[in-house]
Amino acid sequence: MSEKKKKSSLLSRLFGNRNKEVDVMVEEQIQSPGKMMLDNFLHNRLGMTGLIVFILIFIFVSVGPHFVELDLGAADNTQLNVPPTTTMMSLPSQMKNKVQAIASGPTFGIGCDTDGNVYVWGHTKITDTLDIKKIPDEVKKAKIIDVAAGYDHVVALDDKNKVYVWGNTRLGQDRIPDELAGTSRIHKAGKVIQLEAGYQISGAVTEDGDAYFWGNSNMADIDVKSQYQGHIKKIAISTYNYCLLLDDGSVAYGGLKTGNPFANIPSNLSSGVVDIAASGETMAAVDEKGKITIWGSGTHGEKNVPEFESKPVEIYGGRYHYTALMDNGDVISWGDNSHGQAEVPDAVNNGDIATVFSGFYQNYAVTTTGEVETWGLKGHPLGTDDMGRDILTRIIHGGKTTMTVGAIAEIIALIIGVVLGAIAGYFGGKTDLIIMRITEVIGALPFLPFALLLSAIIGARIDVQLRMYLIMVVLGLLSWTGICRLIRAQILAEREKEFVLAAQAMGVKESSIIFKHILPNVMSILLVEATLGFATCMLTESSLSYLGFGITPPTPTWGNMLTGANNSVVIQQYWWRWVFPAAIFGVCTICINLMGDAIREAVDPKSLGR
Repeated sequence: MSEKKKKSSLLSRLFGNRNKEVDVMVEEQIQSPGKMMLDNFLHNRLGMTGLIVFILIFIFVSVGPHFVELDLGAADNTQLNVPPTTTMMSLPSQMKNKVQAIASGPTFGIGCDTDGNVYVWGHTKITDTLDIKKIPDEVKKAKIIDVAAGYDHVVALDDKNKVYVWGNTRLGQDRIPDELAGTSRIHKAGKVIQLEAGYQISGAVTEDGDAYFWGNSNMADIDVKSQYQGHIKKIAISTYNYCLLLDDGSVAYGGLKTGNPFANIPSNLSSGVVDIAASGETMAAVDEKGKITIWGSGTHGEKNVPEFESKPVEIYGGRYHYTALMDNGDVISWGDNSHGQAEVPDAVNNGDIATVFSGFYQNYAVTTTGEVETWGLKGHPLGTDDMGRDILTRIIHGGKTTMTVGAIAEIIALIIGVVLGAIAGYFGGKTDLIIMRITEVIGALPFLPFALLLSAIIGARIDVQLRMYLIMVVLGLLSWTGICRLIRAQILAEREKEFVLAAQAMGVKESSIIFKHILPNVMSILLVEATLGFATCMLTESSLSYLGFGITPPTPTWGNMLTGANNSVVIQQYWWRWVFPAAIFGVCTICINLMGDAIREAVDPKSLGR
């Protein structure tokens, strides 16, 4: 036989045909226990499914905070209990290339096209019975040429100069002045050239230079000084106040009441002003030289006007931001950017913008060709809570906190349990007796009453960060007893084996025998216990939050999010506040338990079926 054939025959005997199934006894001989355990785990479908889903959730809550910022002081009364939606800027397809006017409410948008049709989009429900989407029949039949949106109502104007109001009208939002409604016997207003709406108030400007305001007069000073009537070109309404742009280029506060912060008009606005706008807390004006002046009590960055090279010609206000149209067709935005409302997309400045419609957290830029570019708040994919905070953001950051607490607490428990269990099991005798009695004492402590007592003693004396650390330590210090007993039992079985006797005979240090020789042989069982203990610590943190000892809001955890939804009204009407946190928490803990069960089966030789 040739040398080549001999070599081929030898290789065939050693390795056989790779396409053939390896003999069971041969496989047993060539596989290490670790590889057998890994193969068994990989063939467990439930365990692998749990591992994959858990890894996805872990990445979600670990990487997510780097992309989604959390403002612990955030609270927005315009976004309370908003259901899951991403349609707040979803302009209807019927308005494409036919935009006449657009206005933004807190969670909805309203617009009219060049044919006079009215469209509403977004979350339009004000209450259980009031819905902006329920457009009155008379509005549907009219040809609408302008619209304005307030907090809870909308105003529309038709081509016959008739004004319509619908939505919340309980506080006089529909009490249109007689002159504007055409019912006054003395005077009838001229053609309306501007509509504006704010919080429970609305306003209009006519071509005669008159301004009319109506709504809740207890909230705003809606009476205009007679000296300004006939000279008004434009109005700007903030949350409770308004300012006037007069025909001589000056800005004035038109109310009768004194002491209003907006009455202190900057001296440089006495002439040359070409446009005005308002945010929730400030007023803004642009003069003929392109200088932007902002006054009021804004604290959200509205006064931080960016540098620009072109000349602003128009300015528009949202709730906490401003947008300006430049003379070269570019657009700039500044102020609060919590919803992306101050971040102008490149596509906007790549087009030739004809006009901009801005309000609350939304911006719509209409190009000269009729296309519409949007930026700002599209909605909340998982809804909001009773303080207007985004559920998705809090789930991401809450998951990171919950997992961190569970992981650190379990690590503390593992360290204590492994060390004490190994020492007790290896040395036995009095050492074992003392450690086991300590374990029994700690294990006998009623955990939840102990935590409640500790919470009552500490109370609100420590901040949230220290409270989180305290919870980790307490959970760890009270959760190690089971691990300790398990390790002790395993060490007792292992210490009588030959490899331990051989190590002792060779003079190996006892600490090395315990932690380098015996402990690695029980790591598989320890891994099972650690996996299941991690899920238990996460659940315990949630229980503590429910009982008042856990991490308190505004810092989110999955536990305190569920606690905040512990209300029959919330459960029935605002399902998203508890369904989504409960779903991800439940899936996460189930996946961890599936992983633990799969590891337990993988380390059990009987589960191999051989």
